[in-house]
Formats: sequence, C-alpha cells, structure tokens
Amino acid sequence: MPLPAKSQSATLTLDTPVQYLRYVGPYVADLLAKRGVKTARDLLYYFPLRYVDRRTLYSVANLPIEKKQTLLATVADMNVRPLGRSRKKVLEILLKDDTGYAKAVFFNFREAAFKKRFPTGTQVTAFGDVTRYGAFKQMAHPELEEWDDEAGAGTGILPFYPLTEGLHQKAARRIVKANLESLLALIEDDPRSVRESGEVAVSLVQALRAVHEPPPDVDLNALNNQTSVFHQRIVYDEFFFFELAMIARRAAMERGCAAVIKPLGELAGRVREKLPFKLTEGQESALAEISADFASGLPMNRLLQGDVGCGKTLVAFLSALWAIEAGGQAAIMVPTEILAEQHFKNLVRFEIDAGFRMELLTSATPDKKRTAILEGLASGEINLVVGTHALITPDVAFKNLVYVVVDEQHRFGVVQRAQLRAKASDRKSEPHVLFMTATPIPRTLSMSFYGDLYVSIIAHRPEGRKPITTRVIYEKKRPQAYTFVQGELKKGRQAYFIYPLVEESEKLDLKNATLMHAELTKEFAGYGVGLLHGRMKSAEKESVMGRFKSGELSVLVATTVVEVGVDVPNASVIVIEHAERFGLSQLHQLRGRVGRGAEQSHCVLMAGYAQSEESRFRLRVMEESNDGFFIAEEDLKLRGPGDFLGTKQSGLPDFHLAHLVRDGHLLQVARKRAEEILHADPALSAATNAQMRLILHTRWRDRLDLAKA
Repeated sequence: MPLPAKSQSATLTLDTPVQYLRYVGPYVADLLAKRGVKTARDLLYYFPLRYVDRRTLYSVANLPIEKKQTLLATVADMNVRPLGRSRKKVLEILLKDDTGYAKAVFFNFREAAFKKRFPTGTQVTAFGDVTRYGAFKQMAHPELEEWDDEAGAGTGILPFYPLTEGLHQKAARRIVKANLESLLALIEDDPRSVRESGEVAVSLVQALRAVHEPPPDVDLNALNNQTSVFHQRIVYDEFFFFELAMIARRAAMERGCAAVIKPLGELAGRVREKLPFKLTEGQESALAEISADFASGLPMNRLLQGDVGCGKTLVAFLSALWAIEAGGQAAIMVPTEILAEQHFKNLVRFEIDAGFRMELLTSATPDKKRTAILEGLASGEINLVVGTHALITPDVAFKNLVYVVVDEQHRFGVVQRAQLRAKASDRKSEPHVLFMTATPIPRTLSMSFYGDLYVSIIAHRPEGRKPITTRVIYEKKRPQAYTFVQGELKKGRQAYFIYPLVEESEKLDLKNATLMHAELTKEFAGYGVGLLHGRMKSAEKESVMGRFKSGELSVLVATTVVEVGVDVPNASVIVIEHAERFGLSQLHQLRGRVGRGAEQSHCVLMAGYAQSEESRFRLRVMEESNDGFFIAEEDLKLRGPGDFLGTKQSGLPDFHLAHLVRDGHLLQVARKRAEEILHADPALSAATNAQMRLILHTRWRDRLDLAKA
C-alpha cells in the first residue's frame, strides 16, 4: 500500500529507500527500481525525458498537420481491424471533442491493456505526429495519457518521466511532486563549486526544482534538449564533483611510493635482437615515458592507447622485462582465454633467450599445473605471468609484484583492477600499473574518465602495413563476396567469417556460425574451414586457433570471440555478417583481425536491407575511415560514454544528465574549477571547503577509492 504523508519517517535522508517515501510502498518501489530509482536521492535525479506545453493543447478542428502536437479529446470507440490483406491487425481509437473526430492507431498493441486503461468516455491527451488519412486527422502510435486536471493546471508545462510496465505517468508525477520539497531540503550544495563570475546562474536546489516543475517563462525547446540553465547547472555539478574526485585520486596516488626501477635493458635488448623489425616512433616514445615513471619512485598509473595492431603488447612486454631485471615480478591480465593464450605463445618464445621464467594462468589451467604456478609465483621463481581473471583469485600470491599490465582495461571493473594491484606483497609500496586499450579514447573521455591517469598514445601502425579496404555488400551480391574470398584463398591467404550468433535463434532471423560453418565448408571445398565460438571448451578453442595460425585451416568461421588479440598475419580478408547489428568500435576491432601482414587486406561488411539511419551511418563511417580515433569520436556521439566503454564493466560513473559530447564545454570549465580549488587546498581541509569535502566523500568515496585522498 502507498504510504500517506503522515507515515513518512521523520529521519528522512537522501539514502532512505524509495519505498518509504510518500505514495510509493514496496510494489511501486520495485517498479521504480527498474528505472534505477532505489533511494530518495535517486528520485531527485529521476529526470523527465521530455515536456509538453499544456498551453498549446489542440482541439480536433484546430489540430495542425505537423510533428509533435498534443490533442485533448475523449475516447469515443476502440476496435481492432485487419491491416490490408495481411494477417496483421491495427488498433484504432476514435477520439472526439465538440469540434470533430480524429484517430489514434497502433500496429503493436495489447488490446486488453488499452481497453482497461482507456475505456469509452475517458478524457485523454494524445501526443505525436499528426497526418491526414482519408477524412480523419490521425496519429500513429501517439503517447496516450488519461487527462490529469491537477497536473494540467498551473504552469502548463508537464513533465514526462521514463516509465516501466505497470508504472504510469500520473503515478510518477504524483510521487515526485509529493516528495520534492522535503528532498530538496536535504540536497548537498556548495556555491563555491562555481566561480564567482558564475558558469551557471542558479543554485543546484533551484535547478532540481525547476527540472521537475518548470517555471512558466522557461524555453520549452531548451527543456526538451536538456540545455536549459537548470539542466546545465545539474550537468555542471555532476562534472565538477567527478573531476574533483579524479584529481584528488591522482594526487593521492602521486603521494604513494613504488619500487624504483632503472632499466638496464639487458633482457629487453636480447628480445629486440630477435625481432624482425624495428620499433615504431610511438612505441619508443611510450617506452621512454614508462621508463621515466619507473625511475621516479612514485607509482606509475599510465594509460597506453593505440589503434588495433599498433604494437602495445610488445611495449608492455619489454617494460615488464625491465621490472624482472630489477628483481621484481610482472603480471599481464587480459579479459579472455584466447587473448591470454595468444599473448603467452607470442611472448614465451623469448623466454630462454632472455633468461626469465613465464607462465600462463587461466580458469582452464589444470589443477596440478595451477598448483605449481601458484608455488612459483609465491616463491618468486616465476618472473612473468599472463592470465585472465584467474590472477585475482584469493589463492594467488606473489613474492614481489612490482608491475601490473591490464590489457583491454575497460573490460574489467575497477574492483577487479584494484584486486590485482593489491597482490603486491609490500603493502607500503604500490606496484606500477599500465592500462592498455585498443579502443581509442576520444579526448573528452580521456580528460574525464581517465583524468587520474597519464596517457601515452601509439599513433601509427608498424611500417609496411597497408590500410584495410572496406566495402559494404548486400545479400544479393553474396556470390561476389564468396568469389572474392576464393581469390584470396588461391593466393595462399586466409579469411575470417564473423557471425553475431552461435546457433539458430527463434527470436532473431540472423545467420549463425554453426549453420554457416556447414555451408561455407561446401562453398570452399578443398580448403580447411574451422569453427570457433565461446561455448567451446578451452582445449577445442586452442586447437582450432592453432590450426588456423599454422595455415592448416584457411577459413575461420567465428563469433565475436575473436574481437580482440587474435593475430594471424596471413589472414587478408574478413567478412562480417549482419554488419548493421554491430557498433562502430566493435566493427573496427573485428576489422583489426586483418591487415597484420605486409599484403593488402580487405573487410567485407555483409549488411541486411532493413537498416536504420544510424546503422547506415555506421557502415558509411567504416567504409570511409581506418582511423580508430575518428571512429571512436563518431561512436561516442552515437552512443554516449556509458555504452561506449561499458559502464557496468568499467565502473564508470552513471551521470544522470551530463553528456560528454553535448556538454563538453562544461566539462572543461568544471575541471578547471576543480583544479583551482585543489591547488589552493589539496586536502580540502579549510573550513570554507568542509561542505565540498563532505559532498565529495558522500558521492564518490566508495566508487572511486578516495580513502587515501
């Protein structure tokens, strides 16, 4: 049962579970939780998706034939009829007022739910695009809502909140309205976060109130675009305290101590002598920066980013040899077994020549072998270990871990990364840490989410590698794609075919790797065709990859399990099926499986015809560019930072309003202000900064490990 106002706890805080707020209760709390609203603070930051100006409600007669209009009318009739000659049906709702009739039509609907919510005689608002169909003005799939006299009064600007099944707008608005003032009285704000000149001219409390209850003179377009002064004040607040946390954490790390490593270069020199190529300028520059960090006596926290195939792993390996030469141990943690196995095989061949011991540790490592590895790490006999999440299990202990490399770091959570760092045996000394990513990070992301790290960039691919040609091909030209692949195989090259599914799906009409493996085995008879996917056992995957690398298999049919780290220089063509289903970064990563040798390589994007405007844009970007940083910028614009890097995986903040592309200017202003404050008072110990310190720890201490700051 919803709780009336008088039963609300007198000890209300922003951490109070939402179910104890007015008009919520356990059932509605479960619905709100699906929208991420679990506490009183969450309810304050449960922002409307859009706003409708009640001052521009139309009658049927004066309803303009335009987009995004609102009609106030009454449900006169509701019926379901066949859609043309097909078996599909359409729901028609006849709407009337004193001036005439209009229709609302739905092609995806549940008839019983509509009849229950909108029985004949119900006064409703319909919001949507207006067209004329025959004698009637019509809206297709409008947002229908029962007219709320109370909500319709006042300013005339009505918020529309994001909902879930079972939660209606009327209830959402009632809950927010009933609790807003009591929660605003608890909100933490510090006017010193904004310079006296003022980036945003309103307080945080004023902004939060206005976003939920807009004043009558506000610009409706600015509200709907989330660019109003109120929205921007909240954005600024989110950016400021996050930047304050990142800068404070970086300062705390710089106050720590780590092993001083002065590279002699003897082990690394032996490896360099065996390399059939010279390191690029970018690789040498990155090594120089790492060397300087090692010698400083402060814990290195560096992000090494570069496009696929630029040679980041070699940089990590050579710098690991410096740590080993200084008497320490090094660990390289990667997200998948396939990548771990590949790194190990590529690097272990230098083991004897360079004079160190290296092992591979994954969840597939046999028990007897695992026991021996654990003993070797604890005793210090093993100098370098490559592994997956298996490295952070409680029974893994090192004698002297001084260097940690986290590859494809955005695939690990912040807690997982911290667990590996904590393996250092000397609690007074922190390990040096190198994070690596083949997903180029746009400048705005680098400045914010990685503001506590120093950044090295390898901008160029190794000498002799040619840009990959990319072409979009549709289903009717599939035979041409097969002929092209056949031509590459005749030259002695190899090919990948990538599919989004392992097996056939009842819900998705997509080609899958298992069935297509059988088809492609026939299509490329005379050539070895292998199958690789994540459901296979480790031994099977290792066997298939080994046969493909050796050339025994000419074609590898796979899922996205090969997205990162797979390195077969002889593979010159990759065909990505249902390419319109993949994101830009994933397409770029997959394309990076080829182009690793001196020969010209090719990427074929097989696309379906039913494409959205966004998917067409993604495919066009892939055809026109090989530049990972440009592609990353475009991907960020499309998806936003959370989806771009995987918020759940990487532990990134879940901003409620802030958007790094749209609000990049405010990010820079907020960071500059945070730097000013911390430069003047690094510990925020001044009385004038007490409130700021409290807010910082309340919001970010648990999420960004600010204990040392």
